[in-house]
Amino acid sequence: MARYTRIEAVTRMHENGIVPVFYHQDIEVCKQILKACYDGGSRVFEFTNRGDYAHEVFGELNKYAKANLDGMILGVGSVLDAGTTSLYLQLGADFIVSPIVNAEMAKACNRRKVGWMPGCGSVTEISYAEELGAEVVKIFPGQQVGGPDFVKAVKGPLPWASIMPTGGVSPTEENLKSWFNAGVHCVGIGSKLFIKNAEGAFDYTAITAKIEEALDLVKKIRS
Repeated sequence: MARYTRIEAVTRMHENGIVPVFYHQDIEVCKQILKACYDGGSRVFEFTNRGDYAHEVFGELNKYAKANLDGMILGVGSVLDAGTTSLYLQLGADFIVSPIVNAEMAKACNRRKVGWMPGCGSVTEISYAEELGAEVVKIFPGQQVGGPDFVKAVKGPLPWASIMPTGGVSPTEENLKSWFNAGVHCVGIGSKLFIKNAEGAFDYTAITAKIEEALDLVKKIRS
């Protein structure tokens, strides 16, 4: 079962400001990536449900995190239905992220007090997701939906909305400033955090440095 409640998960997301988003079929690569993010200061991480047997990779990754990375809140993204949600909850996911709004997924998460972050693209969807118990809603694809201007506009009629854009977010001061000044709760960032070397392999030292730099930028922007 999850080690962290939905309130703990969304609080940590806000504190860090950035949720690294990653998938790889090789469990050893996933472990190294997760450790690199942890060493850079991240305490929340989204593993995406993107490939065959992804749930098996996540199960091993979560065991690794529990044994070695104290305080890391590990969730799963790209989940589309209640059955898959229940599978990942059984494997100990601390939160579930989806590109869609699905009421049955909400029920599965709410029963266990696990955070559910559904994907929304309109004020109506955001309001409906909140009715279903979503503490944080995902805007995806963030840039295509409307970018920071969309978030700022939504916060007019829904000032209480906690929004996490994924897609179109970069770990640069200019880009992060535009999102956080618009009022986001946190942002999800994928491949732009995960630097590779000249040979095409992940550079874990550089990834740690990039995570640390990005988290420091969020602190600077917020201050």
